[in-house]
This record gives sequence, structure tokens and C-alpha cells, in this order.
Amino acid sequence: MSEPITMRAFHADDRTRGWRVVGDGATAVFRTGSFAAGARLVAAIAAAGGAGPHRPDVDLRHDTVAVRLLTETPDYMGMTTDDVELAVRISELAREQGLAADPALVQTVQVTIDALVSADVMPFWAAVLGYARRADSPDEDLVDPRWRGPSIWFQDMDAPRPQRNRFHLDIWVAPELAEARVAAALAAGGRLVRDAAPTWWTLADAEGNEADVTCATGRD
Repeated sequence: MSEPITMRAFHADDRTRGWRVVGDGATAVFRTGSFAAGARLVAAIAAAGGAGPHRPDVDLRHDTVAVRLLTETPDYMGMTTDDVELAVRISELAREQGLAADPALVQTVQVTIDALVSADVMPFWAAVLGYARRADSPDEDLVDPRWRGPSIWFQDMDAPRPQRNRFHLDIWVAPELAEARVAAALAAGGRLVRDAAPTWWTLADAEGNEADVTCATGRD
């Protein structure tokens, strides 16, 4: 494995402008316009090599290709200098085909469960979902082994919260889109519960069900 880097360091590299770190890994979504054009980009990425510990993940759709880069080893899960170089190479391949990344399409959703004793409830959720404990935070996080479903974070509580829901969603978006997403939710009838700008905002719907809009800003 190459050297680990922070989310801030990944974004600071001018060559990764089309990529965004949203929760687990760096993601770029390329608008292709057709399934055939997307397939050509996927073939180019495969031919270029650069595969390593859990990278890249590629999602081919009818008009987009999403690529996620995440280094996973038994004791580390996150970004590395190799991920930067692979991101740069993939962006070059896309440009050669006349394609560009659109950060507005990048998003990751995480489910958060409040628990008095995480160790008591995590085994149930791992079994019922077919999930596994995340290697670098096995006492807090469950992940889909195929990285298709949302990750689940178990947040310990000091005492029960009978008047508050015990589940909420964390919606990771590109930093430059976070405030607009918050504004859209408020305009749609939501209310602001907590403002921890520029890193995250807690919102609630008309009945008090909560969601956090969050981004990489301020996390490292």
C-alpha cells in the first residue's frame, strides 16, 4: 500500500478536481449519455490497470459511470497516494473519450443507529442484512461486503431518548453542494435542528424524523 492521506489532501490536489470524497472513498460520476459510451469508458478503465486493495468500484448505468476509489487492508480503510494517481489516470481516460465528471451527481448515504450498547445490537443487523464489520472500526460500523448498500454506523447513547427517533440518515454530498441541499430540504417543509456548518447540518421533517446533510469539510 502507498502512503495514507487525508480527505483534505486528496481534495487539495488540483488533478482530482472532478472527484469528491463522500464518506467512504473518493467518487467521480461521468456523464456518458448512453450505455454504449459508458461501456467504452469502463473497458478503458479495466485495460489501464491500477487495481489494488478494493479499488476501483465501477457502476455502469444508462447515462453515467460512477467510479469509487477506496483502499482497504486489514488495518486501514481510506485514501492513499495510489488512489490519487488512479483518479488522475481515470480522469485522463474520460477526457480522451470526451467525457467529464459531474460532482453534482456524487452522493453517499449512511444509516446511523443510536444504541445504548452497540455490541448488543450490531450482531442482529449484521445477520439480517448479510453485512460485515468494517475492518478499521469493527465496534462501530457495518458495511455491505459488495459495497452496494449504505453503511451503518452505531452511535452510542448515554441514556435512552424516548422523544427522539433512534435512526437517522447521513447524506454525504460534495462540499460545494451541501448548503444548497440544506436549503432545498428546508424549502420542502423541513426544519433545522442543529447547524454545525460547514461540516454537517441536522434537519427534521414535519414529524420530527431526522437526517444529516454532511460533507468532508472540516473533518481533517
